[in-house]
Amino acid sequence: MNDYSASTRPPVPQTNLEAGATRTISDKEATKVAMGALVGTAMEWYDFFLFSAAAALVFNVQYFANENATAAALASFATFGVGLVARPLGGMFFGAMGDRIGRRKTLMVTIVGIGVITGFIGLLPTYAAIGIAAPILLVLLRVAQGLFVGGEWSGAMTIVVENAPLKRRARYAALPQIGSPIGTILSSGGFFLMTLIFSQESFNEFGWRIPFLAAFPMLLVALWIRSRLDESPVFAELMESGETEKAPIRTVIRHHWKHIIIGMAAAMLGVGGFYLVTAFVVYYGVSILGYSPSLMLFGGLVAAVVEIPVLILGGRLAERFGASKVIIYGGIVSALAAVPAFLMIESGIDAVVVLGMTFAVATLSFPYAASGTVLTGLFPARTRYTGVGFAQNTAGMVSGFVPLLATALVAGAGNHWWPAAAMLVFLSLFTAVAGAIAPRMSVDLPGFKH
Repeated sequence: MNDYSASTRPPVPQTNLEAGATRTISDKEATKVAMGALVGTAMEWYDFFLFSAAAALVFNVQYFANENATAAALASFATFGVGLVARPLGGMFFGAMGDRIGRRKTLMVTIVGIGVITGFIGLLPTYAAIGIAAPILLVLLRVAQGLFVGGEWSGAMTIVVENAPLKRRARYAALPQIGSPIGTILSSGGFFLMTLIFSQESFNEFGWRIPFLAAFPMLLVALWIRSRLDESPVFAELMESGETEKAPIRTVIRHHWKHIIIGMAAAMLGVGGFYLVTAFVVYYGVSILGYSPSLMLFGGLVAAVVEIPVLILGGRLAERFGASKVIIYGGIVSALAAVPAFLMIESGIDAVVVLGMTFAVATLSFPYAASGTVLTGLFPARTRYTGVGFAQNTAGMVSGFVPLLATALVAGAGNHWWPAAAMLVFLSLFTAVAGAIAPRMSVDLPGFKH
């Protein structure tokens, strides 16, 4: 049978296969897989957010020599965004691999790539040491990191939902999302400790490298835990019945391009909004408002700690009411919170600044908690890894330029905060609309509430 006819078979057998494969899964088994995936996503986001924090605090000084501070910041954030441009390509390549040879095998490859590249960034000489080669190598490492990250989140989310009882998918799909705040806590916490231990000069010279180099021992731990993950029973059934997709990239682009757009929009707030309230706000607070780096990193740290129970609550709400409803109402609340949050960040009072960052992150985290459930529900099991990789990483690619755009707009507005708040409102409502559209485009699974 040719690829086209395989990809256009009636959906009923596929949904029955998926429902049957997950019917006997226990909560204990689902929790084991979810926690194994969480360790990997925490490693992924640790590595990625390290670059985010370093782009705001270090790379603009160490790798982009420019007398204009705004131009150096723009170049630094552009490098941050370049890694995200590579993510859809990674999602495409590793997604196809995961849909053809298995979720578990692919996830072992992605976690190794992410950890090794992050460690290499910690070893990279600066512009002062090797000149123009330094920013070029930094960009190349960032692109390579983006490729591996492109296959990580989508694979982790896919293996979790396919190892969970249908009715509880939203609960378990929220757990890998906790990798984001854990990664933030570890990365921001690492930089925060370095700023306390070292003088500004020592931090700029070598202190910032230590959190990057820590990726090497963390990788060993992540590999050991991830090696104990079970393969998705849904994928095992597809393999056994000969129903795996031979050309997942072609099939997704040809038959599910609308689903990619809706999935991208559903994920935008959780990714782009987070980058706005963390990476951009750290830069804005330090460079424009004159706050200390320690204060802004501490704000990101507190926001991440609060985000963990919010994500768990978001998953429970999605399980009870449907993931799409959590995205709709969470997006609306985030839009309403944008202006008050930026007013607090602008206040100049340390505690209020931290509260403003925490408030903004907490509200946008409800849609983020439900986004994995919505994205995996948009695609059939045969092409799920590829489809989710396309959607999530397209959102990540666009989101990577949110700090860059916010920096440019705020500079054009005389360093006033209102363009950044307007961006957060737009992202919030954009995601809310996607949440309203997603259920009618999702795979019909018996007993599952979209």
